[in-house]
Amino acid sequence: MSKTMLAVEITAHGGPEVLKQAERPMPEPRPGEVLIRVAYAGVNRPDALQRAGAYDPPPGASDLPGLEASGEIVGLGEGVTEWKTGDRVCALLPGGGYAEYVTTPAAHCLPIPDGMGMAEAACLPETFFTVWTNVFDRGRLQAGERFLVHGGSSGIGTTAIQLAHVMGARVFATAGTAEKCAKCEELGAERAINYREEDFVEALKAEGGANVILDMVGGEYIPRNVKALADDGRLVQIAFLGGMKAELNFAQVMVRRLTITGSTLRPQSDLAKARIAADLRREVWPLLEAGRIAPVMDSEFALADAAKAHERMETSAHIGKIVLKVG
Repeated sequence: MSKTMLAVEITAHGGPEVLKQAERPMPEPRPGEVLIRVAYAGVNRPDALQRAGAYDPPPGASDLPGLEASGEIVGLGEGVTEWKTGDRVCALLPGGGYAEYVTTPAAHCLPIPDGMGMAEAACLPETFFTVWTNVFDRGRLQAGERFLVHGGSSGIGTTAIQLAHVMGARVFATAGTAEKCAKCEELGAERAINYREEDFVEALKAEGGANVILDMVGGEYIPRNVKALADDGRLVQIAFLGGMKAELNFAQVMVRRLTITGSTLRPQSDLAKARIAADLRREVWPLLEAGRIAPVMDSEFALADAAKAHERMETSAHIGKIVLKVG
């Protein structure tokens, strides 16, 4: 096996143009890790934040972007017994996915669902880990409850709609075009609200309020989300595309017994991520293998065209996930 590999690195903080293909040393799996020959890598908003200098990798992680990938295990670190070389997996990564090879903890790998291709499998880890832990663990969404997800046509949104729907929730979503709203309803949303034409607060209040809201916008959406919640509702924040600051009437939180929570995935411990992986394998992988849910793919780019993939993502014109073809 070669000692070097092709990768896309961040040459400086800036726009998509700073992503350049380069040759890098082949990573070696540490104890408890596997080495994966990457077939496809998922493209996510945190990759763009890292490129812009707003999301540093955690200590010990690769400086290369890329938080999820699919491929074949070609090397095992000391102590790894649950996988063998030749296994086809998709994996959550601490970084380094924009490369021909990547290492990650063995416990963060999941088998490719039966009948699914490598490109689709690369769309799974980042969004499914994020949605499961935030909507069902932190948000405690239950069957019959009303669930609102903002950015319903995004990778996170399309995943959240499908999982919430199949788990028996009443699903509502916001999106910015008629095409995106139609896709949300096709995936299981009872109603998709075009936020350019309608106030989601009034729409949800007319239904009795949302029991759980998943939001990646932040900013002015935060107080509006609080208004849109039902009593005892839960607001789960996972990003701040619209800003991190907002004015909030905390008396409403107290009087209406609201919960405001949230999380980011990358800084969590390896053990926490391993637990999420185990939950997904038990609760969600059977749904994928049965065809009851499926990742929504927007487009595919070559690894060398990572800058074009980022440009596509940052237009927000995409519906679902963007992937890089690596191997």
